[in-house]
Amino acid sequence: MVADHGGPLVVSVYVITGTAGAGKTSRALRWAHAVRDRFPDGQLYVNLRGYDPGEPVTAQQVLHGFLAALGVRPRTIPHNLDDAAGLYRSLLAERRMLVVLDNAATVSQVRPLLPGSTGSLTLVTSRSRLSGLAIRDGARRITLGTLPEPEAVALLRAVTTGYRLEDDAEKLTELAHLCACLPLALRIAAERAATHPYLRLDDLITDLRDESALWDVLSTGDEEEAEAVRTVFAWSYRALPPSAARLFRLLGIHPGPEFSLHAASALAGLAAGRVRQALDTLVGTHLLEQTAPDRYEFHDLLRAYATQQAREEEPAKDRTAALRRVLDWYLHTADAVQSWIEPEEDHLSLDPPAEGVVPLSFAEYDHAVDWSEREHTNLLAAVRAAEAAGLDRHAWQLSAVLFYARARSTSVNDWLTVAPIGLEAVRRLGDPSGEAWLLECLGMSYTRGNDLAKSRECHESALAIRREMGDRYGEAQCLNLLGLVHLRLRELADAEGSFQRARSAFSELGLPYWESIALINLANACHQAGRVDEAARDAELVYATFRARNDRPNMGRALGLLSAIYLDRGDLDAALRAASEAVTIALDLRHHVLEGYWLIALGNAQRALGEYADSLVSFQRSASLHRRLGDRSREAMAWHGAGETYRAMGRPGEAADFHRRAAAAHRELGDRWHEALALDGLAAAELAKGE
Repeated sequence: MVADHGGPLVVSVYVITGTAGAGKTSRALRWAHAVRDRFPDGQLYVNLRGYDPGEPVTAQQVLHGFLAALGVRPRTIPHNLDDAAGLYRSLLAERRMLVVLDNAATVSQVRPLLPGSTGSLTLVTSRSRLSGLAIRDGARRITLGTLPEPEAVALLRAVTTGYRLEDDAEKLTELAHLCACLPLALRIAAERAATHPYLRLDDLITDLRDESALWDVLSTGDEEEAEAVRTVFAWSYRALPPSAARLFRLLGIHPGPEFSLHAASALAGLAAGRVRQALDTLVGTHLLEQTAPDRYEFHDLLRAYATQQAREEEPAKDRTAALRRVLDWYLHTADAVQSWIEPEEDHLSLDPPAEGVVPLSFAEYDHAVDWSEREHTNLLAAVRAAEAAGLDRHAWQLSAVLFYARARSTSVNDWLTVAPIGLEAVRRLGDPSGEAWLLECLGMSYTRGNDLAKSRECHESALAIRREMGDRYGEAQCLNLLGLVHLRLRELADAEGSFQRARSAFSELGLPYWESIALINLANACHQAGRVDEAARDAELVYATFRARNDRPNMGRALGLLSAIYLDRGDLDAALRAASEAVTIALDLRHHVLEGYWLIALGNAQRALGEYADSLVSFQRSASLHRRLGDRSREAMAWHGAGETYRAMGRPGEAADFHRRAAAAHRELGDRWHEALALDGLAAAELAKGE
């Protein structure tokens, strides 16, 4: 596979194929460990989960992780797949690395992750042949079948030696054939033999033969191999202590591909200490894999088997109770996260968690955000699992809480995939307050995605519900959110009217925090309308209020606006200080939406001071962040800023390119105001070129 002495590789992509349980992953990882010295720049590994019951990992998700591992700051990683793949290949161009892509299902998962250079090697494992990689990318294929009989017997001996008296070779051969000589089945069978040293191998073989009549459907490819895998799973499962066997079944109900000790504890309705013992038993028998001190995952076949056992052995009411418990755990833990990520936002009125469920609490902001990032996939899966089980209250509340507990490093587009599930569920329940809540969340998400027509529709529907309910507070919130839509649409008079009405309502209700929120939005509208002094007065008042509360996100919002105001007044140093402080706040909060927007203010201030190189870096960072977050409007604003900077540098050709891109994007989005600004910049650049 690899050239000696650091020379070019003869083949840069190898695909290891074979049936499930053939040992593809083990073979790939063992080889990768053995040759690590031939790849001095390191190794990259990812499990693509191509055969899991849930969603496979996408190439875009992998690139985000790989680029971060290669030293790219997460906030600068491109959102566009082609851009991210190009950056990845450029970083690997001068490096010699081994890339292991485990459990790939399709060529589309793999191709964007190929380094494209002769110095690195990609090792892919798959149950599929992935012929497209051979045809287009020159991949070589290695097919793993079952082990030869002597090797299968040797594997059994290697695991059992030291635990049993030496077993008869013929009996070991018979046991190996019952396992179809598949490494996964052999490992499980050998572990069973090793942990029962005083049972005759004849008895173990008899037990294994008896299991073969119990299973009919769990396809793994060849039917003889499938039957062997099913039989070994059943044989090992039925030897478990009752507590471990019950946990194994219940873990098949967990909605996501991996889980923590505490999620398993909630599923079982037992204390974490007792559950840890059962998890240790499952790991020891190779029915479960431990991936970190507090995290576990199944081989995809074993997960399917666990799910099947839960359906066959757990009464329906017990399965539903277990699912309710784990959904309660995610719901209440996410609610605790919201207290850190969005502390001023209202919390849902939640029922107490089910008996035996102990949600997590968090001592500091970063711990809460870490949990949210780690459990993001599971939270999305939890909404879908609630829908599938007909648990409408869980479905809508999970989707609503997730909106505010979502880590700001994730795209709101992920949340939009489950939001309709929550909305349909809350409508089935006939809960108008909950419906309005989710409509408001949807409206905010559509605003961030620049679908302002849908955003307006959602907020107007929510406003109608709030008014019909006589909910004055909810009405004020809707008016404030509608004002933001008007602001994005450059409907400044309507925006000011909405903010004024919201502010008055909050004042009447004695809610100074929300009154300040409406006031900073009003100041923004005044600034865009050209009333700079009025905007400055209100923004400085709000900043002082939020600073007294140590409300850092809203301090940053006020600072971002103040930076633009100071620029208009010609106070360039103050503009730079305000924008720099705002960006620092966003970095501390790990809030990519705010960071991307405030970087535009920072770039503008840096350009005004003649700090052109720093200005271009700020705009590039902003554009990359907004591309990943899916906000094309603000990405185009960053392009426009870069164009203005290049023009100030006396490089009109590059300026024209950026203005042209910005104008096209705004035109496509229907944003006439920002399109006009970009066209004005383009005209100035072309004029400077003499055209």
